[in-house]
Amino acid sequence: MSLDAAVLRFAGIMVLLSVLLTAYVSPLFVWFTVFIGLNLIQSSFTGVCPAAMVFRAIGVKKGCAFE
Repeated sequence: MSLDAAVLRFAGIMVLLSVLLTAYVSPLFVWFTVFIGLNLIQSSFTGVCPAAMVFRAIGVKKGCAFE
């Protein structure tokens, strides 16, 4: 699996998890969803993605988007 696929899969899982937490635990978990969205937006502008840094550090091979 490439770094791009790992980051996209992780982001998707986090969004779904935050929606489930919002629906079943507390409406305040919507802020987790907001944080994820803002992080995705900032990484599209800056190219800096904390999740990509972590995946790169554990040895996931590079893709084309996060170099």
